[in-house]
Amino acid sequence: MKGYRIRLIRHGMTEANTEGRYIGVTDTPLSAEGIKQLYDKTGRLDYGSVQKVYVSPLKRCKQTADILYHDAFTVELGLLAEMDFGDFENKTADELKNDPAYAKWLEGGLDNPPPHGESARDVVNRCYEALNIIISDMMYEGFTDAAIVTHSGIIMDMLMCFGVPKLSPAEYRCEFGEGFVISITAAMWQRSGAFELLGAFPPEETEEAED
Repeated sequence: MKGYRIRLIRHGMTEANTEGRYIGVTDTPLSAEGIKQLYDKTGRLDYGSVQKVYVSPLKRCKQTADILYHDAFTVELGLLAEMDFGDFENKTADELKNDPAYAKWLEGGLDNPPPHGESARDVVNRCYEALNIIISDMMYEGFTDAAIVTHSGIIMDMLMCFGVPKLSPAEYRCEFGEGFVISITAAMWQRSGAFELLGAFPPEETEEAED
């Protein structure tokens, strides 16, 4: 049965990331250091080639996709945008530490959104819809190898909710410009709404064997 291989890749670093700010829908670009890091990684690590890139419409993701897969056909998909943090957007945990609404949000739960923001359930539903669209598009186009350039929260939600085998939340974290490779078959997705997690991406550097 035909399988579809997808790389889930987190965008590069921004100034707001460095400052520890919640940047969901805030459309901040990559920092100079973030751009440098990505180019450094493309020189050291094997990102391979893909037939299509599905990308969040936010600048940091589009810039990342252009650096990693400059020659690939790219499609923006709004469903891949990061969670909307509402009133907490562009603020740090320290700035919010005395806000009762922030304390309530930190209690967690699928239906406990930040004020004027998006709930975890909404984000998971978006992830499912995005994967449906991407898998259907790959099947229609006959593509078997693609990349999704998105956000750490989206990647984590996809893996936690739909990936097998199941790992601990900490194991779903990834560095800037890195992520995971997954494999999907139409039957597995339609039957159980699941995909197989193959491992981290890109592969770690390996030293050449000595002669």
